[in-house]
Amino acid sequence: MTKKEQLQRKAVDLVLKRLLNYVDRDPQRNILRVLKIAGRLAGNTFPKTYMDSMQRTIASGEGAYYAFALNILRDTDRGYLRKLILALALGAGLHGTRAVRANREIYHCNIPFLILMDPTSACNCRCKGCWAAEYGHKNSLTFDEMNSVVTQGKALGTHVYMFTGGEPLLRKKDLIRLCEAHPDCAFLAYTNATLIDEAFCDELLRVGNMTLAISIEGTQKTTDARRGEGMYDAAVRAMELLRKKGVLFGMSVCYTRENVEMVTSDAFLDRMVELGVKFGFYFNYMPVGKSAPAELIPTPEQRAHMYRWIRKTRNNATGKPLFVMDFQDDGEFVGGCIAGGRNYFHINAAGDMEPCVFIHFSDSNIREKTLLEGLKSPLFLAYYHNQPFNDNHLRPCPMLENPQCLRKIIAETGAKSTNLEGEETAESLCSKCDRFAAAWAPVAEELWAATPHPHPKTQFYRDTPEGKAGK
Repeated sequence: MTKKEQLQRKAVDLVLKRLLNYVDRDPQRNILRVLKIAGRLAGNTFPKTYMDSMQRTIASGEGAYYAFALNILRDTDRGYLRKLILALALGAGLHGTRAVRANREIYHCNIPFLILMDPTSACNCRCKGCWAAEYGHKNSLTFDEMNSVVTQGKALGTHVYMFTGGEPLLRKKDLIRLCEAHPDCAFLAYTNATLIDEAFCDELLRVGNMTLAISIEGTQKTTDARRGEGMYDAAVRAMELLRKKGVLFGMSVCYTRENVEMVTSDAFLDRMVELGVKFGFYFNYMPVGKSAPAELIPTPEQRAHMYRWIRKTRNNATGKPLFVMDFQDDGEFVGGCIAGGRNYFHINAAGDMEPCVFIHFSDSNIREKTLLEGLKSPLFLAYYHNQPFNDNHLRPCPMLENPQCLRKIIAETGAKSTNLEGEETAESLCSKCDRFAAAWAPVAEELWAATPHPHPKTQFYRDTPEGKAGK
């Protein structure tokens, strides 16, 4: 942080402390006043419609998001909440967003809002259909390498970092060190929850700028069937501890052909809200890895269900008091595929820069190139020049819904397989997606034609000149 940013952070922290005390005295009235002030301060950094919607929700005094706001205030430690707001709103939201937009114009390539990296390939769990289960203790990023990624990323404007693996909490001491070194960044770890204890919760409270997304797959039966016996109970115990300590957390759900009904049921969501879950990331199962079965890909009918369910659940009148996202069925809000650095990219435990956590191909490694050099490599520029991969943003992915696109990109750029369990060719991977892509296409077209959509070229996403021109 610059000296100016440090002083600004101290001033904003003091204001936040007073604001939270002020809000606690009369939450509904005072949250509304704070939102109005925040809207004026943000100016045109974010769409005015977003701030207007939040103000209407709080003013109504009812609905899912009103309860969501009150639940966050009730369950979250105040010191932790202030630090998290500083990292997300000031570091990522204000400074980061402006720098990312500016650097996209300067460098004529994708500059990500967030970076996902694997501290280690090791995992203490063997989930059905997960490639990480086969990696073993083969690779790890050093602390200095991860610190370098964050330092380089901040110089480009990237202030959000997520960790997966493997099980990232096998490196939890180093993750806490990163949080200490970069208080202006927000961090999140996807975790199976088995390594969450009181001491780690206390560390999360101390640094304040990291949250967790706990992997869970519905009921005890469906979770343990995929993740192993006892994994559901471990997740529940961790959630109970995090809520008791006042740490904000969410859940990560991989939906497959076998568990869609369970992970979208009212009973499941109500139980998660009861346990303190504040957000949910839903991921469509991807058949990545030589041993990953294509049969777990949800059916077109299940994907259509997910599309309707996510909108119902996120609706203030019909939804639940938590914020859910489905990265496959929310493409219309972000203009399609966000990988390849357009909004994020992935660094695996061997240092390979991959366009997506599900696309294990690379032509750059952080041990040989800077982040910017990787973002300007042939593979990442192929994403930059070809996004979106489909004008129907219910078909965003160049692998799952448009496998011909990934075949073409890999053939033209010469990117190499980086699958750590063993080489998987683009043809082998894409051939597992062909059947679903063909079956989903007419269903997606019917859904797309039947419903209104926001304009995908929002001010959050600066696309290529071709994209801006609507070509």
